[in-house]
Amino acid sequence: MATVPLFSQFPCKTLIPSSSNSKPQSKSPIILPINSINRRPEVGIAVHRPDFKVRATDVNDEWGSDAAEKRPSSSSVSVAEKDAEEAIESVEETERLKRALADSLYGTERGLRASSETRAEISELITQLESKNPTPAPNDALFLLNGKWILAYTSFVGLFPLLSRRIEPLVKVDEISQTIDSDSFTVQNSVRFAGPLATTSFSTNAKFEIRSPKRVQIKFEQGVIGTPQLTDSIEIPEFVEVLGQKIDLNPIKGLLTSVQDTASSVARTISNQPPLKFSLPSDNTQSWLLTTYLDKDLRISRGDGGSVFVLIKEGSSLLNP
Repeated sequence: MATVPLFSQFPCKTLIPSSSNSKPQSKSPIILPINSINRRPEVGIAVHRPDFKVRATDVNDEWGSDAAEKRPSSSSVSVAEKDAEEAIESVEETERLKRALADSLYGTERGLRASSETRAEISELITQLESKNPTPAPNDALFLLNGKWILAYTSFVGLFPLLSRRIEPLVKVDEISQTIDSDSFTVQNSVRFAGPLATTSFSTNAKFEIRSPKRVQIKFEQGVIGTPQLTDSIEIPEFVEVLGQKIDLNPIKGLLTSVQDTASSVARTISNQPPLKFSLPSDNTQSWLLTTYLDKDLRISRGDGGSVFVLIKEGSSLLNP
């Protein structure tokens, strides 16, 4: 062994057995090197050589086998890397589905003009997104629910008469939205109408109660008719369509222009008035809503009768076609 010769540099005390007939020996011990002991078997001294064992360890393992056991094995590292890759792929797939859904909603006028084929495509995309819901308990993440949500699509037929009753392009449904305040547990549904001179809105105020991690119970309490807001400019179209009949407005453009100032003055007067609020009747003022998908951009909810609602957070890039 490499360490044994080092000990040969040190002296060793060797005791020589004495017989009863021999003369007393000197008190000074006989000093012999270890190497000489190994070469003189006649002395009769048994020398015990301790066994030296060498353990092979990783040169980078500062603390030996205990630390090595604490380090993750290559198999566990590969599993972690695989899980991370799958998580990234899942996020990318979800984003792709969200964009595909937003694109499929374009031109459907919140579902009013959607064909049966488009509805089937939208329904399939909704189902796939619901299976990838990143927020399984939406009511435990109220900070995500907070804010203004723009209705992008619905299968609720109760809204279709509202969407179809308009004199295009003079008056139209400009926006349907839902604003949630989780601090006060209130929700406001609002419909904004846009005309050539002003915009106005009709809203319902409600309270909601959490009934499960996904479900809320909504009770409508008040209706609000907003005061018209004057638009910056008036654009008079060349024609309007009423009940399928086109009416040419070119002959009366001059007349409409002449009354513009008067109409603007009236609109300004009305705009200064407070909104009109009224209580809603107790009949049919309650409903429930189930949130089946929720993230910072997109919300999918299902309501009474299996109706589905797709809402996009105000300011989200998904609102841009």
